[in-house]
Amino acid sequence: MMPTKRLDCLLTSQAFTMAESPGCCSIWARCLHCMYSCHWRKCPKQKMQTSKCDCIWFGLLFLTFLLSLGWLYIGLVLLNDLHNFNEFLFRHWGLWMDWSLIVLLVVSLLVTYASLLLLLGLFLQLCGQPLQLHSLHKVLLLFIMFLVAMGLVGLDIQWHQEWHSLRLSLQATGPFLHIGAVAGITFLAWPIADIFYRIQLRGPKVLLLFLFFGVTLIIYLAPLFISSPCILKLRDLPPKPGLIGHRGAPMLAPENTLMSLRKTAECGAAVFETDVMVSSDGVPFLMHDERLSRTTNVASVFPERISAHSSDFSWDELQRLNAGAWFLERRPFWGAKELSGSDRKEAANQTVPALEDLLKEAAALNLRIMFDLRRPPRNHTHYETFVNQTLEAVLSAGVPQAMVHWLPDEDRANVQQRAPRMRQIYGHQSGNRTERPQFLNLPYQDLSVLDIKVLHQDNVSVNLFVVNKPWLFSLLWCAGVDSVTTNDCQLLQQMPHPLWLIPPRTYLMIWIITNCASILLLLLIFVLRGLRNSSAADQDQQVYLRVNAGPRPLPAAV
Repeated sequence: MMPTKRLDCLLTSQAFTMAESPGCCSIWARCLHCMYSCHWRKCPKQKMQTSKCDCIWFGLLFLTFLLSLGWLYIGLVLLNDLHNFNEFLFRHWGLWMDWSLIVLLVVSLLVTYASLLLLLGLFLQLCGQPLQLHSLHKVLLLFIMFLVAMGLVGLDIQWHQEWHSLRLSLQATGPFLHIGAVAGITFLAWPIADIFYRIQLRGPKVLLLFLFFGVTLIIYLAPLFISSPCILKLRDLPPKPGLIGHRGAPMLAPENTLMSLRKTAECGAAVFETDVMVSSDGVPFLMHDERLSRTTNVASVFPERISAHSSDFSWDELQRLNAGAWFLERRPFWGAKELSGSDRKEAANQTVPALEDLLKEAAALNLRIMFDLRRPPRNHTHYETFVNQTLEAVLSAGVPQAMVHWLPDEDRANVQQRAPRMRQIYGHQSGNRTERPQFLNLPYQDLSVLDIKVLHQDNVSVNLFVVNKPWLFSLLWCAGVDSVTTNDCQLLQQMPHPLWLIPPRTYLMIWIITNCASILLLLLIFVLRGLRNSSAADQDQQVYLRVNAGPRPLPAAV
């Protein structure tokens, strides 16, 4: 017969095993715990619980996941303007690189790491395993939070206008972010329910339910605050915006060249937008940068003048430079198509064009020209006469004045008097005090403060710049913008309609169905988890009664 003390120990061990989660010591649970805590834990002799410190680290893990996911969203939105970032670094470092792929790769790795670690933690919680995050993971999480914080601070200091881009992007992504948020909060319901039924104290249980369902209610009602121009009926869709080539077609040809002018006409744009400077001997020419090192071979032709201002070169010196070979060595845009053999040959022989030559070529291609002036340094010979020299070049080209869009504000009254048929473009809504502007050229971030319908009623046309991505072009299309300035005219020209267009009644149905499905799943999850908890409690009670009943007494000897 088995001794009473030994029998009690055996029953106690069986009771503890049954009280544990079914998969406590399975290979699968131990593998998850190994990846999360970086050590292989054997089956415990006594029940282990997650400490308060480990709970705090799990909260930091969840916060890191949200921050990295938010930064990925920011990176995808900022891809539209990343060319400005590339040019900024080139001006300061002198090294050209397209950072689009690098930024996306780094941020994607951060999001993937935080996501996998969070999923491991959630699975361990469901398996009843302790959340003992390893020190290496803790260091990496703090490093990710530091990187995200530095990125946000740098964005706010150097490119604070991009916050307007992010707010504008929510009009394009808001309906889909709502569906994703509903799916995410529904997915979290099971671990939340598991934690809820494990908590014994009433106060923490009520607080957990209040926080979870409070956040859930906010997500359910978010569409009340979502406003998008693309939530409209198809018959109300405005005409497709016209296209203006930003420095021509810089994804198809070297920017601000005659080849870029021709490619602008081929991809369906109606206007060639450029920048005009003046040479040391008074010839207006096309150039954007204050230094020639990015778009010419000045380093090999004039190595001692590589840092000189572009306007300090004479016209004869500028003609000696090649303005297209750089485009074959380092493409300015990631994802741009390779040039054909004939286009490569043409690009390799491009020179810096004079404004007068550009106007003549544009007239032959039936293209309009819009340009801004980039003044030379104050000690330049033609600093004071720059505007008049540019106007003289336009008039002497012999092209129709109506094909020229005059953008500079300098000496606009004189320009209007000498060239009355030239189209005046304003970079602000107020215009001058004597007349209202009929053509506006504004950053696309200003869309949120523009009332396009009112402007159209006043016969004002609106052009927004610089628009490169289909999501942004679709949003501006739905908003009724007349035209956009773009680096990617061939892509936007091929779009037959906006990326998405949802009638208001259809969006209302999507909203209701999504919320109702989520509510049913939440109730089902909490009910199932409650039944499972009750079953486990009944099983524990039965084991407890069996243990405390003790062995039956032996019958008395006859």
